[in-house]
Amino acid sequence: MALPVRAQDFIDSSGPMSDEAFYRLVACAAPPEGDCAKPFYKWKKTDISVGLIQRDPVFLGGKLKRAEASIVRALQHLNAVDMGLRLILIDGTPDITIHLLDIPRGQTITSSTAALLSGLTIANAITALDVEGSTIKGAAIGVSNTLTIRQYESVMLEEITQALGLITDIRNPHYTTRSILSQEADNSLKTLGAQDTMALQRHYPPD
Repeated sequence: MALPVRAQDFIDSSGPMSDEAFYRLVACAAPPEGDCAKPFYKWKKTDISVGLIQRDPVFLGGKLKRAEASIVRALQHLNAVDMGLRLILIDGTPDITIHLLDIPRGQTITSSTAALLSGLTIANAITALDVEGSTIKGAAIGVSNTLTIRQYESVMLEEITQALGLITDIRNPHYTTRSILSQEADNSLKTLGAQDTMALQRHYPPD
């Protein structure tokens, strides 16, 4: 049976981390020099579809246009990584669904079309995985109505990255401006950091 996994936890560390330690932290929630707290969740197919399937009315207009553009930009960044996985934007029923929700940060999600998100407390955004064992079967991303337009590009890149299985944030001042997965970032970083790229390549080695 597939089970939901929430992708919003974080692990504390300090200073620069080795590539191995960074990867294990974001991929299996391993603290520095510690054991994994989660499986290495991965998609088992190489083409993953992404789509915006819920647009609550509060987002109509400029917010919707910016959200759509930020999804396109996030996929461009991720597809530029030399890894064994490709993301495809579709209009139908995607593997990774994105939901623009008329719900403020800190509130419980009750109006999402995604069962994976129902009952979760939303931050600026939230990602949940549908997993069977260590295999990702689907993912849902919820975006709150309190997210500012200037944060869309950063948040979409972070959440889609998490939907690929790098589900644990890092809380470490060194990575505030160096990783899209930083817990303490102000959502101003709009590109993948060097170790973010490394982690994706380790998770999905290129052919």
